[in-house]
Amino acid sequence: MDAALTEPLALARSLRAAKAQRAKRAALLKHVFLIAASLVMIYPLLWMLASSFKPNNQIFGDPSLWPREVTWANYPEGWNGMAVSFGVFFRNSLFVTILSVIGNVLSCSFTAYAFARLEFTGKRLWFALMMMTLMIPYHVVLIPQYLTFLKLGWVDTYLPLIVPQFLAGDAFFIFLMVQFFRQLPRELDEAAMIDGCSPFKIYWAIIMPLSIPAIATAAIFSFIWTWDDFLGPLVYLNDVKDYTVPLALRMFNSQDSVTQYGQMFAMSILSLLPIFLFFIIFQRLIIRGIAMSGLK
Repeated sequence: MDAALTEPLALARSLRAAKAQRAKRAALLKHVFLIAASLVMIYPLLWMLASSFKPNNQIFGDPSLWPREVTWANYPEGWNGMAVSFGVFFRNSLFVTILSVIGNVLSCSFTAYAFARLEFTGKRLWFALMMMTLMIPYHVVLIPQYLTFLKLGWVDTYLPLIVPQFLAGDAFFIFLMVQFFRQLPRELDEAAMIDGCSPFKIYWAIIMPLSIPAIATAAIFSFIWTWDDFLGPLVYLNDVKDYTVPLALRMFNSQDSVTQYGQMFAMSILSLLPIFLFFIIFQRLIIRGIAMSGLK
């Protein structure tokens, strides 16, 4: 009797052990694949970082990630090698980016609050029209916008890059916040109205503090897209002293002289630091904001 019970138990244990072994092998293969894919994805960034420490004549002749000859001169020469210090371009980009982030967060959250919590005539129609603007490429409206800003006298200033951000012009952020606001209990609004709060007071004192993840998500995306924007500053800015970082990086690629790739890569690495730090600081909020807003 004992032998009859022992054999099935031993067989079950061996099956469990084999299953666990297969699971470990599958997990190991999955992690190896993910690590290999990650290395392939970050190789261009690592190569650019290594190239920023190489002399200009070794960048394309030596594909390795470890420079044979390390030079630090690319960073100071790239920072001070043009008629305008690269710090001016960083200051210009920070000015445009910070104001754009503030404008997007305030205007898009206010618009999203109206769509998500208020009732007004034509609400569904206006929301549908707003969503349709997501399908319009930026290049389609570029010429009409340029003509409008030209008549206003805004060309060669930062106003075309900043003012539209305060007018809730980005439908993606509005949709993101609408999805988040709809998940907040309606009882909060009703309780606040009983206490005498106006719709604006409800938005500012109740909805906004509870929507930090969605606001952080919108702020991070707005920061990254504005900081990396090349076409907008290229169209509206003419004075070199007003250039942002993407336009300044293009100046290293000279058509009538030798391109200083080492300096360009060095400044490219520095230009990635604000985005990297901003994302690292708020990465938990961005994951929570995307998850809770239903954008999966």
